[in-house]
Amino acid sequence: MADQKEVFKSIVVKAIEQYKSEKAPEAEINADSIRVEIPPKPEMGDLGIPMFAFAKAFHSSPMAIANDVAALIKEYAESDSSVSSLGEFLAAGPYVNVKLNKANASLDILHAVISQKENYGSLNAEGKKHLEGRRVMIEFSSPNTNKPLHLGHLRNDALGESVSRILKKAGAEVFKVDLINNRGVHICKSMLAYKLFHEAKGETPESLGMKGDHFVGQCYVEFDKYSKEHPEALQEAEDMLIKWEAGDPEVRALWQKMNDWTLGGVKETYKRTGIEFDKFYLESETYLKGKDEILKGLEKGVFFKAEDGSVRIDVTDVVGKGKDEDNHEKVLLRKDGTSVYITQDIGTAISRHDDWAFNEMIYVVASEQNYHFKILFHILKKLGFDWTDKLYHLSYGLVNLPSGRMKSREGTVVDADDLIDNLHADALKAIADRERDVELNADEVAEKVALSALHYYLLNVAPVKDMLFNPEESLSFNGNTGPYLQYMGARISSILRKAKDAGVEPDTSDEALVMLNTESEWALIKDLERYPAVVARSADTMDPSIMAAYVYDVCKSFSAFYRDCPILSVESEQPKLARARLALAECTLIVLKTAMELVLVPFVERM
Repeated sequence: MADQKEVFKSIVVKAIEQYKSEKAPEAEINADSIRVEIPPKPEMGDLGIPMFAFAKAFHSSPMAIANDVAALIKEYAESDSSVSSLGEFLAAGPYVNVKLNKANASLDILHAVISQKENYGSLNAEGKKHLEGRRVMIEFSSPNTNKPLHLGHLRNDALGESVSRILKKAGAEVFKVDLINNRGVHICKSMLAYKLFHEAKGETPESLGMKGDHFVGQCYVEFDKYSKEHPEALQEAEDMLIKWEAGDPEVRALWQKMNDWTLGGVKETYKRTGIEFDKFYLESETYLKGKDEILKGLEKGVFFKAEDGSVRIDVTDVVGKGKDEDNHEKVLLRKDGTSVYITQDIGTAISRHDDWAFNEMIYVVASEQNYHFKILFHILKKLGFDWTDKLYHLSYGLVNLPSGRMKSREGTVVDADDLIDNLHADALKAIADRERDVELNADEVAEKVALSALHYYLLNVAPVKDMLFNPEESLSFNGNTGPYLQYMGARISSILRKAKDAGVEPDTSDEALVMLNTESEWALIKDLERYPAVVARSADTMDPSIMAAYVYDVCKSFSAFYRDCPILSVESEQPKLARARLALAECTLIVLKTAMELVLVPFVERM
């Protein structure tokens, strides 16, 4: 239907130009402002163009303009087969709509899916990739090496990975990076707790039968409890950081050991959840570059030294003028010369552009850091880097469980591994209760169902919104959930298998496909046509919830189609129709599989 949209638009533009010449030749109109929309109800048509934009120029109501323009197009149709063959034109209130010729439109749509297969969705109406030529670096996850990944990280990871896949589908060259926050006072807290409670006993993750990241996270919680009774512990941790920055061998050795424990565990979780990166950046390797840049900026007068000896920048341009003068200055180096969090972000950004010259850099970080990134981008611009305008903060809301907000230092977080384990166990039970395919590898499917439940639930909400993750709701096989999408994919696969076993093959000939003219068939075909536009919109907005909603729409449309349009049961009486419907099922599966991958829902052949 992409071609039909362009043809429809050109016909309406021609009619508007004639209307202008006859009614208001002095009026100025912009054809580029004309946009094609989808009417809210099928009976109103398949495509529509609003006339609101022309009301002022033509000194007439949008409804009157729509009536006159539709009448002109009907006159064209009487003498021009290219217009009449497109469909039936009509005025619907302030819109000029068209009810497309289903046969012609269906052939174009289905042939595009059949010919492009898994590449369908990447190309626009002109046959080009929407974001071709864009080089996008995207940072996400960014774990600390003092704790394991938790539910908040899982939303971050899902957003980063999904946006990366969507951008790539739209034609961009994508480079995924992970900044490992492996230095700082918080890291020293875990190190100090290890020395206090575990080192003398020779305890390690292996000896305790724990994942390395879980063990180090336990140390972090232990420090929090200890520091409440021993206030001097915080100063000890800060002293340890100073020793670390000075290169103290003993401190560095312990730091490296505990970093390795945490990263080993975190990478296991990445592998399990399907999260991959092209490069890992370590804060310990970039913060010095940030310090150098700050000192250079100090020499140039970009920054200034405060009375307490710290290096700062005036950020009034960012935060605006207010009564709280402290908010007008940002510390970049502490009075003792050590770095703060933003210092390493400055060094990392510069290093990244040197490593891989991007057109755009996306930071996937929670909305709690909105202020941080405004300041970061402001500082980089002040330092004179011309690519600063290409930086973007993909801000997202917090995610919690119904039981309340999580706090790492108090040990109230939900570890990612524990959450997935619980989802896996519940999925395994649900599969056993359903007693489905005897050839099913239940444990393997349960893992995929757990991941689909988790990822789809996290991605089905617009990134900007806070959300509650409800494990029980996420695992439902009915409704708007990941397992439901998997069930529909498995159902289509089963239909195609049964047809093949019966010797029935899809018929993709024009003679067969033009038979797909019921409302249920047409609704499904129109949903398949929307896929390239949904890919483009999801990429432009960096919002996977748009794609998630689309996949659910396709599943609902297929369910209605299969309910209303029997396939194998009509093969004996109407073999060509049955095989055409089989081709439509096959096209649906092509789109469904690739779209599910974009929202991190693993495809399941049998369920």
